[in-house]
Amino acid sequence: MTSSTDANWAEFAAAEPALAATVEARFGAYTHHTLATLRKDGSPRTTGLEVRFLGGELWFGMMPGSLKALDLRRDSRFALQANPGDGTGMGGGDVRIGGRAIEVEDPERRAAYVKEVEPPEPFHLFRTELTEVVRTCVEGASLVVQIWQPGEPLRTVRRA
Repeated sequence: MTSSTDANWAEFAAAEPALAATVEARFGAYTHHTLATLRKDGSPRTTGLEVRFLGGELWFGMMPGSLKALDLRRDSRFALQANPGDGTGMGGGDVRIGGRAIEVEDPERRAAYVKEVEPPEPFHLFRTELTEVVRTCVEGASLVVQIWQPGEPLRTVRRA
């Protein structure tokens, strides 16, 4: 269950289907993306990560005992940035997702994920609760920033 300050992927996609489709396409364009977590001392850690959009959720699967998994167990906050790709084109724009990652222990949910993804086992599995989705792109001579937060209308900021 999500609170008024967070939402799962399905709730975001229902609220902003066009932006959700763009974000999924950006993450789908490449396999590896950048995850930021918080270390024990509060400093940031960035690592590579594969993500999955399945069953209305955004999922993170991780190797057992990985530092990023241990970070998320201690402090669930994360920032995720889609791989920008080659060069500077960034078709679809730069996309980032912020939120909390909740470890999934439920055997049925884990089994459903394994059936779809076939990850190497054992593994850590996290579902996400979104607190923000941001897309930045260039339209003509303007920089356009779209910001979505749960319970709020999509904000668009244009800078010339």
